[in-house]
Amino acid sequence: MEIIIHDTPKAMLELVGLPLGRRAEALRDLLAPMYEAVPVPGDIIDLHHQSGGFRVDREDDRYAPALRRLVEEDVRGQIGHALATAWDRLTGAVPDIKGPESLQVVLMLGDPDDAYLMRTAGGYYGMGGTPGWLYLLAWPSDEVVGRIAHCAVHEFHHQVRYHNVVWDPAAVTVGEHVVAEGLAEAFVRELSGPEAMGPWSAMVTGEALERAHERIVADADLPGMGRTTLYVLGDAAARRFGQEPIGIPDMAGYGVGLRIVDAHLAASGLTVAQSTVLPGERILRSAGYR
Repeated sequence: MEIIIHDTPKAMLELVGLPLGRRAEALRDLLAPMYEAVPVPGDIIDLHHQSGGFRVDREDDRYAPALRRLVEEDVRGQIGHALATAWDRLTGAVPDIKGPESLQVVLMLGDPDDAYLMRTAGGYYGMGGTPGWLYLLAWPSDEVVGRIAHCAVHEFHHQVRYHNVVWDPAAVTVGEHVVAEGLAEAFVRELSGPEAMGPWSAMVTGEALERAHERIVADADLPGMGRTTLYVLGDAAARRFGQEPIGIPDMAGYGVGLRIVDAHLAASGLTVAQSTVLPGERILRSAGYR
């Protein structure tokens, strides 16, 4: 597998040094290859801002130091090393496992004033649903900068999983989507230890987690990605995406998914790497939910 980590930190550092009126076009050029691979309706700059990306329509003296930190700490190199290690672990566990022939990774600076990014998502997140592409967004605070590469591994796990398990956005179920998130976080833990895991699976605890678990398990067979994300990301994301909240705490699907996966691992004796190619229904059955 060819892994290409685009040097976006240096490109963004140059971008924020441009006159303000030229930054939007520079960002559009930077992101164009990814959006050309999978066209998304809407203007690239609007989509970037709406997703919590750094602003190109105003000055902010925090951006350049944050980008210099990404460059000086070689976060790009950390991502490349983490992904190569992850692929080695997966191919060692499942020799005939499939993956993308080429994987391109884009890291974008987040907006430290975006409340959803900073509070709800914990300062960083990724998207791995576009075949052959990983998109990472982060504000490199002390708590986040060392975790960006682990987030890349989480998203990479999705990429590999759905080269082996059928992903149909219209037919995917709540159970499959929640299991996928649990597997991806458990794989980060298996590869680099529990301290490498993102904050998402621990954001909901106690009685709130129990209620979310009960609701998600009851609705596990509901299909359609437009619906499943409500159960994974929760009510704040629903409102952000213009959907009706359904009473799921923010990020509850990660904690529920991890619980299901841990039950499966205990019952089956398999590793997470070995479980990557198993459909969600089989994992639910192994975990005792069927």
